[in-house]
Amino acid sequence: MTFQSLLRRAEIGANSYLLELDDTRIILDSGMHPKEEGSDSLPAHHEIPANSIDSIFVSHSHLDHSGSLPVLMRDQENADVYMTPATSKLVDALLHNSVNVMESKRTELGITEYPFYTHRELDQLEKRWRTFNYERPFDIGGPDSNVRATFYDAGHILGSAGVLLETLDQRIFYTGDVQFENQTLIPGATLPEEDIDTLIIETTRGASPRPESYSRDEEELRFAESINDCLKGGGSVLVPVFAMGKTQEVLTMINRFKAEGLIPDAPVYIGGLSTKMTLIFDEFADSTPRNQPGFQILRDMEVKTGGRRKRRAPITYQRGAIYALSSGMMTEKTVSNNFARGFINNPKNHLLFVGYADPDSPAGHIRSGSLGDLIDLDPEQDPVQFNCPMEVFDFSGHATRDDLLDYILRVNPKRTFLVHGDMDASEWFAQQLAEKLPDCETIIPFPGKKY
Repeated sequence: MTFQSLLRRAEIGANSYLLELDDTRIILDSGMHPKEEGSDSLPAHHEIPANSIDSIFVSHSHLDHSGSLPVLMRDQENADVYMTPATSKLVDALLHNSVNVMESKRTELGITEYPFYTHRELDQLEKRWRTFNYERPFDIGGPDSNVRATFYDAGHILGSAGVLLETLDQRIFYTGDVQFENQTLIPGATLPEEDIDTLIIETTRGASPRPESYSRDEEELRFAESINDCLKGGGSVLVPVFAMGKTQEVLTMINRFKAEGLIPDAPVYIGGLSTKMTLIFDEFADSTPRNQPGFQILRDMEVKTGGRRKRRAPITYQRGAIYALSSGMMTEKTVSNNFARGFINNPKNHLLFVGYADPDSPAGHIRSGSLGDLIDLDPEQDPVQFNCPMEVFDFSGHATRDDLLDYILRVNPKRTFLVHGDMDASEWFAQQLAEKLPDCETIIPFPGKKY
């Protein structure tokens, strides 16, 4: 077996890894870097000879794991692509949306490489996707291959999966992004632990210890209390959310809060890509693991949708409402960014963050600022004074570092590759394993080097 990171730098970015098992060549994930543009946003797939890959696996639909898939498939015409059914639907929607985003950036930023692929090309490439449910083994590679694969529920978002790869003499498990704790809608991960020789595991939160006093139930209660206080005070609530995952988690929480009388029966608005993503989540309500089996958000809640499309009314401010709008980082030109311009200057409103925000994003600027600051929501427009209360809640879809470490110790692999983390995060795991699992070969893979 050989392993190679195809990232351009050792960080969280355009996630992609090459495995060679006997005569079978496999790529795990094919992401696009969220902070880069043009060819710099792609993994180092140009280092791989054309038509040399047998199989491609997509662990889940987030663009840092799936965004460059069409480019890779174009170069690897004979490779089959494997993912879960839910991931397939989400990736399809996200990649088509990416075409629209890249076309806009070509016009606005002059990036002539964009779009990397077209809607028509996507429709053709999707015919090579193969979908399998959790814990249903299947054979991959050519007729002479001895490799068997199995997906396991990673608990990160709808459809997310770890990948177990088995040959005649070894078992390799790639976690993808994983969450062991139950979220509001998505149950925690169910991953294999027995007889794993090589573990490839994410380290996202390795440098971020969580307070020992943290409780998910208490965090949700604090979130409900903030919403209630704002609405009773005559304001409205803005929750910037990622269209996929966080939107559906927040809506499910709000539905429960209303049912339990924790918040008033206020109107709830969603906008941007969130509606399309929520439709897909609802489509799999009865066929994927759920903490609330059968619950369909758009059917069972009175959610108001809006956005920039012609057939949808624009989202306008009203008192006493809850707005769960994308994007989560309030990126320029998104629904949450546009809406915030007439929102954050009102001291009766509340701005509630429920996920990660890059420090350089508009959301990051607000979170590091103070009341009264002028915030540049969009450099092309005047800054806006930040006058409303703001709070941050921990509803991460990534496992804590302690949960990840406990999993590694239970698996007790012969070797562990620490991926999907900034260097300080990966080094924390390496130090812990050197002490607690000294017989395990622990590797922080350097991009481009074969192990």
